[in-house]
Order: sequence, then structure tokens, then C-alpha cells
Amino acid sequence: MNKKWQIYETNEDKIKKIQEKYQVNKLLATILVNRNITEKEDIRLFLEPTRNDFHDPFLITDMEKAVQRIIQAIEKQEKVTIYGDYDVDGITSITVLKSFLQDRGLLVESYIPNRLEEGYGLNKEAIGKIVNNGCQLMITVDCGISAIDEIAYANSLGIETIITDHHEPGNELPHALAVIDNKRKDSQYPFRELAGVGVVFKLIQAIGMKLNLKEEEYLKYLDIVCVGTISDIVPLVNENRVIAKLGLMLIRQTKNIGLRSIIQSSGYSKIDSNSISFGIAPRINACGRMGKAEEALELLLCKNYNQAAELTQKLNEHNRIRQETEKSIFENAVKQIQEEHLEDHNAIIVGGENWHHGVIGIVSSKITEMYFKPSILLSFEEDGIGKGSGRSIPGFDLHDALMQCIDTIEKFGGHSMAVGITVRKENFAKFQEQFEKITKESHIDEIIPVIQVDSKIDVRDINKDMVESLKQLEPFGEGNRMPVFAFKNLKIDSIRALSEGKHLKLTLKDNNTIINSIGFNLGHLAEEYRIGDKIDVAGVLEINSFNGVESLQINIKDVMRSL
Repeated sequence: MNKKWQIYETNEDKIKKIQEKYQVNKLLATILVNRNITEKEDIRLFLEPTRNDFHDPFLITDMEKAVQRIIQAIEKQEKVTIYGDYDVDGITSITVLKSFLQDRGLLVESYIPNRLEEGYGLNKEAIGKIVNNGCQLMITVDCGISAIDEIAYANSLGIETIITDHHEPGNELPHALAVIDNKRKDSQYPFRELAGVGVVFKLIQAIGMKLNLKEEEYLKYLDIVCVGTISDIVPLVNENRVIAKLGLMLIRQTKNIGLRSIIQSSGYSKIDSNSISFGIAPRINACGRMGKAEEALELLLCKNYNQAAELTQKLNEHNRIRQETEKSIFENAVKQIQEEHLEDHNAIIVGGENWHHGVIGIVSSKITEMYFKPSILLSFEEDGIGKGSGRSIPGFDLHDALMQCIDTIEKFGGHSMAVGITVRKENFAKFQEQFEKITKESHIDEIIPVIQVDSKIDVRDINKDMVESLKQLEPFGEGNRMPVFAFKNLKIDSIRALSEGKHLKLTLKDNNTIINSIGFNLGHLAEEYRIGDKIDVAGVLEINSFNGVESLQINIKDVMRSL
């Protein structure tokens, strides 16, 4: 599919000023200007954040109430239960809060609902169990902001609740003792986009300040807070950037036995946002997807090397099964798409018998990425109820579209880019038809994928120091993507497909300068281009290390013929 390259208009004056004032090269200055990071304090905060850059946690609504109640629980030695979600954000949130409160001498239990049996968030049956276990205070992490009925039920049973969450609240807040969520409409906090574990970090920071603890007592958890923050794909700007940048430094020397064990087993030699997103997060998430979230929590809390090794092996096994299950559903879905020519539709809606609920969302993401169309995948049980997940493309509000299909849907929830959905089998065809009509009316076929290009560069101007300097922009992620550059009028010197036609390997020539290039999942282009062809390339600059030899390389995102 053709992609649109959107190249930033360069403000040469601003770039030159930043270059001279802050002694950075032109490439780095260009990217800072493109990201609108041009003031002295913003540049310092972005390139060199410190522990002094955290906002005051007591600016968060209800923080004072929550801290006073938790300190009361510590003083009276009350029994506390932390109720969390089964994904990486939820598991790291429980790890941080439980460890911190246990260090204060508190008896702390934790509860994670089973994804396959209970689903997301608070449920009344779980609250009943927690009350029967003698719990006096329940603290939610990464969930609870929409649990109006469940909190009312907890109140009726005489248990007090503190909610910590980062999801969007509805018009009404639950009647909990304290509701800590920076997305509250009455929030005065300077940053809205913390992950669930980031909100927990602010809570332990506030308790630490109130108890006059040394900063290290809460800062030592930044490694785990960083893992949850990067894994939850929140924008890595402002306070999230401070968490990610300082947290990555701590992960490299982490004292958390479980985290160290996962890192070693993941096979990544370099610790960065990439190794967390693709090495650590999938292993922790696999436990929740397979209904075994407690094993991931146990690993991050464990103090024994042998136990950590055993649990890591279990995580790897869950991840292997998750990958196999995902592959099988993906192949089934693609087969159905091809047989029914659904790739010609504006949206792709497919259903299968007993597809695994824990991985259906990942497959939907892959289908959407592959066809650049919104997709919804449904798994039908024996009772004819189909439960599934949907993913969208930028520019199309999936949640809004489903609001127009409520007569064919049992229920759904989520946001513009991702949803969970339930549809009865007898309504499936009607739902497909209705949704297709809505996508057609919204002119979805006119949406073209866009590649944001930071700057045009001549290959002959690139050097190793310049590429090394880009590391100052790490960690990359949501809200701070890797810089992409355009290289024009390059001649193909060699071209071949790798990994059974999956990837593309090129050497490209600009006059007398040659640079290696790799295009992941672009192997099909080996049939379209020949040696001697002139092409334009959009890609990321990187240093490739192979057999101890370092060389500059373009990681290709898109290719087009030179005009």
C-alpha cells in the first residue's frame, strides 16, 4: 500500500540557534525543533532528566486522603488487599505497592482477576472473597475508575476502598474513600498521562514524603515502574520520560531477582525501551493472557534465585504457547479473509470457533497492520455468544462507529483505537453488513497511512558520531518515536530477500558512498526493484554490529521510485 511521507518543514534559524547554544549537532537540533522542544528547561528535561523533575504528588486530587488512610492502616496493622489488573501495568503496580507497604511492616494480600474467567476490573464475587478474608482496606491499581456498582457493594460490606487508576472516568465517580486518577475532570495535576504503575509510584512517593523516608525508599522501585510504563504504551513525555530514562538506568543494575531473570532469558544484550517492549513485556503479559497472572507477580516479588529460574521457565513456556496459539488464530483468520475476499472490504470482521480470548486482541492488531483496515475478531462459544476484540487505524474512531451498531451488538467498551465486544452468532452477518456500511459512509478508503519524516539527509553526510548522538533521544516509544529520515535518489547496488522472502537486504549508493539497508517484512519488494534502479527511502539510522564490526545502516520503513 502507498504511504504518504510527511516531511517536517525545517526552521533553519531555530535549528542553528539550538545547535550553537547547546552544542549539539544539526541532526539532533532538527529533531528537538520538530518535537517542539526548544526552550532551555524543556531541552534539559528531555535530554537529562533527574530525580528532582518529579511533580509534587500532593497536587493529585484525593492524594492527602489516601495517604492518611494508608498510614492509619500501617499504624493499626490492618489487613490490606491490593486489587490489580492482569497485564504488565497491573502486575508491576501490585509489585511496587505490595513491596513498599510490606517494607513498612504491613500485612498485604493481592488479588488479580482471572482474565479468562472473570474478565477485567472489579467484580462483586471477588470483593466478597476479599471481605471474608478479613480485609479492612482495599486499594485498586490500574482499575476501578468505572466500578460504581462494585464500590457501592464493597461499601455495603463495610470495606473501605482507595482507587488508583489512569483510565478515563465516566460522568460519575465511584464512592470510594479516595479516587486517585489524573484524568479526573477536577484534576489540577500538571500531567495526565501516567500509566497505572506511574500513579502507584506517586502514591508511594507521597507516603514516603509524609513518613519522612529517604528518597531511595521509593525511587528504588523505578526499575519496575519503568517496565510497566513502557509496556503500557503511554506517551514517553514529561513525567513518563523521567520514569523511563531513570528507570532504564536502574534496570541495567536491577536488584530485583525476578526482573533480572526475565532479562537474561529474553536474549536481549542491550537494555532499552525495545528490549522491554519485545523481550520483557510479552513474557509477563503471556501469564495474564493464559490465566496465570499470579506467576508473573510471584516472579517479580520473589527473593530466591532458584525459584526465579523456575518461574522464568514457566513464563517462557506460557509465552511459547501464546505465540503458537496466536499463530494458529492468525492463519485461520487470514484464510477466512482470503476465501471470503474480505480484503476488498473497508473493514475486516471475522469469527472462529473457540478462539483463545487471551490472544485475540494481538491477532486483531496484526490483521489491522497487515491490511491497514479496522478489524474485529470474534470467538464463538458453544452457546452462540461471540466475544472478541477490535483494532482501528488512525483517523477512524472504532468506538464511535460501534455506537451506531448497538442493535446488533450485545455489549462493547474501549476507545477510538481498541475495543472489546460481544455479538451473538445469529446477529453476526447483520453486524458485518451494518459495520461495513458505516465504514463506507465515513470514506475510510481515503485514509492513507502517513510516515512522519524528520528531515531529508544525504548519505554522504552521515557519520557514526552523528548516529550515536541520536541515543540521547532515547527511550523511544509512544509520543517519542524513533526519528525517521528521507534519503533521496539512491542507486540500488545489490538487492535480495532474506528469511524465505520475508525481509529485504539492500546496499544503496549515493555517488561514491555506499550504505547497507534492511527492510523488515518488505521482502516482496525484491521482486519489484532491480540493481541500478533509483529509489527514495524513508528509514531509521542505526549502527549495526555484526561479528564485532560496526557499520552504519538504514532500517527501511518505506521505499518509492525516485522521480
